[in-house]
Amino acid sequence: MVDTKIYDSKDEIAWCPGCGNFSILEALKQTLAEMNLKPHEVVIASGIGQAAKTPHYINTNGFNGLHGRAVPPAQGIKIANKDLKVIIHSGDGDSYGEGGNHLLHGIRRNVDITHVVHFNQIYGLTKGQASPTTARGHKTTMQFDGSKNEPLQTLLFAIASGCGFVARSFSGNKEHLVKTLKQAIKYKGYALVDVLQPCVVFNHINTFSWYKERVYDLGSTDYDPTDKIQAMKKAMEWGDDGIPIGIIYKENKETYIDKIDYLREGPSLVDRKWDPKDAEKYMEDYK
Repeated sequence: MVDTKIYDSKDEIAWCPGCGNFSILEALKQTLAEMNLKPHEVVIASGIGQAAKTPHYINTNGFNGLHGRAVPPAQGIKIANKDLKVIIHSGDGDSYGEGGNHLLHGIRRNVDITHVVHFNQIYGLTKGQASPTTARGHKTTMQFDGSKNEPLQTLLFAIASGCGFVARSFSGNKEHLVKTLKQAIKYKGYALVDVLQPCVVFNHINTFSWYKERVYDLGSTDYDPTDKIQAMKKAMEWGDDGIPIGIIYKENKETYIDKIDYLREGPSLVDRKWDPKDAEKYMEDYK
């Protein structure tokens, strides 16, 4: 196991005191350390938002892109260098709002990456507007009389779209979060993990205490995550009836790289020798 200090960044962290992002960051560092992954073996990709600042606050390779656009570069990085562990850290607005279409087709392609969603049910960076996961009736800085839209059932959406690894954890339970992240990173394919992450400034409903009263660990039950119908039912559980955390659904699937012979059998694209003259035979076809 490597020392977690090797992942420490010199950048000043701009998250609000008490933000759930701090515990997610510490859990990420511990996860990488326990998996004995060196900083140069990992890429943290993100879009825009508070969660998307994660690449700045950890000493690994990082890619900070446009709002909602974390999935395409993450896929490109993994396809170009299949030896890297590629992990997206992004918010629920960034992932399910602006990035919803990329998420859908990322699931379809099944590139071997891990997508961690900091799930706080609000747009935190832009001062508290309703996100795709905000509960109907929730009053925000912009929805003064409450959000009129039904919240997206994110894990149900992921399972129905064909995602092979769908899980949820809680930033208030570091041990569970580390265990869940390890399983997601080890999974061969597109792994989606919602992490319940209370926003202490703009969401005074879904607080740490609110979640602690409702979350329960599927690992302590006889739940079977390979049963897709049962998983879809479990993904719809929310609120006072309980919020399940753990692996909701898991299925072994062929990855994008495994589907393509020259990617699967040859070295990574970054390790291949390229010569401009190799293109001449293709250019002849256009004359």
